[in-house]
Amino acid sequence: MSRRLLDKARRRLAAESGDRANPWGGRLAVALVYPNTYHHAMSNLGFLTVYHLLNQRDDVLCERFFLPDPEDLKEHRNTGYPLFSLESGRFLDEFDLIAFSLSFENDYLHLPTIFELGRLPWRSDARDERSPLLLAGGVCAFLNPEPLADVVDLFAVGEAEPILPSLLETLQANTGDRAELLVRLARQPGLYVPSLYEATYDEHGQFAGHHPLADIPAKVERQYLADLNQSPSLSFVLTPNTEFGEMFLSEISRGCSRGCRFCAAGYIYLPPRERSFETLREQIDAGLCHRARVGLVGAAVSDHPDAPALQRHILEHGGEVSVSSLRLDALRQEEIEDLVASGHKTVAIAPEAGSQRMRDLINKGIDREQILEAVHRLAEAGMINLKLYFLIGLPGEADEDIEAIIALSDEIRLIWREAGRRRGRLGTLTLSVNPFIPKPFTPFQWAGMGSEKALRKAVKTLRSAVAHMPNTEVIFESLKSAVLQAFLARADRRAAEVIRLLAQGKNLKAACREQGLDPDAVVIRERDPHEVFPWEIIDNRVRREYLLQEYRRALQCDPTPRRAPGCVRCGVCGQPTATATHS
Repeated sequence: MSRRLLDKARRRLAAESGDRANPWGGRLAVALVYPNTYHHAMSNLGFLTVYHLLNQRDDVLCERFFLPDPEDLKEHRNTGYPLFSLESGRFLDEFDLIAFSLSFENDYLHLPTIFELGRLPWRSDARDERSPLLLAGGVCAFLNPEPLADVVDLFAVGEAEPILPSLLETLQANTGDRAELLVRLARQPGLYVPSLYEATYDEHGQFAGHHPLADIPAKVERQYLADLNQSPSLSFVLTPNTEFGEMFLSEISRGCSRGCRFCAAGYIYLPPRERSFETLREQIDAGLCHRARVGLVGAAVSDHPDAPALQRHILEHGGEVSVSSLRLDALRQEEIEDLVASGHKTVAIAPEAGSQRMRDLINKGIDREQILEAVHRLAEAGMINLKLYFLIGLPGEADEDIEAIIALSDEIRLIWREAGRRRGRLGTLTLSVNPFIPKPFTPFQWAGMGSEKALRKAVKTLRSAVAHMPNTEVIFESLKSAVLQAFLARADRRAAEVIRLLAQGKNLKAACREQGLDPDAVVIRERDPHEVFPWEIIDNRVRREYLLQEYRRALQCDPTPRRAPGCVRCGVCGQPTATATHS
């Protein structure tokens, strides 16, 4: 036993307010695991929402597990004390179901550590009838589940709200035959049991498809909650010990109608949905009883028709506003004024590219004049600091596109400098530059990631240019981390052992070489239009032909109009079933 670890857990639990776990005794016991630290996990609305949905049922209890902080990891290993739940201190093998909440591919590298501390065999075929079932949910589970297909027993394909009820009922009725239970689960909408599908490969070792091994669907259809008003997603548990600890978070929408071709969230959460003003007002009023600042969360907060009214409501009730995203061409003057009134000193916008050619390629839907107009308005309103998001390594990118990032940034810097001089306070302009990563279920799923050589050249050019821009700084995502993310986002089930080796400290090339895999074939290879993808075991409800058409339009730098209500272009809206429209 480690008294230090247990005391820290008790202090964390005592600092929390909000939802609590149901007591033990006669309930299905679920261990909810976030594969990162408590600090990261407790501002994740998906994680908190699942915790709430499970514990609001009388027949279920749910307790939380986290990746230990670095100093706690040393204590676990020095003492041999297993990973334990925050609520009761029980161990993973005491639960009926272990559910992993997966939001970021790079968190996969923490899973072997959690399995080690939880005394769980890494591969599913090494666990027996006495082991808890392992489920993975979250964005990664319905973006590409295959890298973990040999690790977990089943995946929740889609949003938790429509999937959990039937899943829990089936588990409650379990008679003890694990093989029979998995088949029953695989027949339910939104549940993928990878051991019941054989993955096949061609003579070159490329993935060729999945074949069901039982009487189960050939593809697993993504599930989504049609009416967000039916189920809230907010800060069900509040704690100061997290990234947004001073804020009450409320999800106001899911999905996005913009159609940016690189954005996975813009496709896997289709169709776009919004909560009503009345529903959100009630949630916000309750949140203001606990926190002075309210964070509005959504892929495109500015697109919500009631965003200005919500922000005004928060301010009129003595609160402050924070938003997760600002859309340049939807930026309203009252929204800017509300942010300044709430004490915001820094705001982020995303031009994504410096040249119009690249903005058209990704279907950003904005031009230089709109970008500069938004910057003018933010500067004149009194915002102090500005952050700009850019992508490098996009398909077809040339040296002049990198130079265009520099030129646009310098134009923005001059606008920002002049406004700062007039108010007597110069702020900082920050460029956040990230490598483009081709994600599943986007038009760019056929594209390859830029080569490391080309990306390093772009980084060097930008770093040198920004060094000569006063009051300007640039930050770059780690190229190593980006390449790893691309590999984990696009790999097939042969990646399971690669993940284990990466967690041991091996680099990607060495880990892949040991498993006979070529990382470049996964990361930078452009795909053939007819190639079958590992993630296509999932029917994401978006027609493959539509995505391919969008990819071809991208290569011509031909923008596509924004989706309108009732649009049926991609196949999600206005169709009888996703199966009927899927290629």
